[in-house]
Amino acid sequence: MKELTVQQLKQMQDAGETFQLIDVREAYEVEICSIGAEHIPMGEVLERANEIKKDIPVVVHCRSGARSGNVINALEMQLGFTNLHNLKGGILAWASEIDTSLEQY
Repeated sequence: MKELTVQQLKQMQDAGETFQLIDVREAYEVEICSIGAEHIPMGEVLERANEIKKDIPVVVHCRSGARSGNVINALEMQLGFTNLHNLKGGILAWASEIDTSLEQY
């Protein structure tokens, strides 16, 4: 599985690169803190896979990187995605290394 660090994601954002950012956490978690991703809860990813781009890099994140890793494995194995990247450390890493104003939970 391909991974990106939070620093690499920040560089992509700052450079204005084209990519899709997807948050697979639950709605209550997104209410606590968010980094502006499209919200597709883990339990809905396979049925909403048509919302996930196949022609640009897609960065998937959750709280720590575990759920997003499971989502990526499922999308790759079941639907043949090849452009997915897991955000290493998830939003917790983002909150501790990029934006310390985000609430950690």
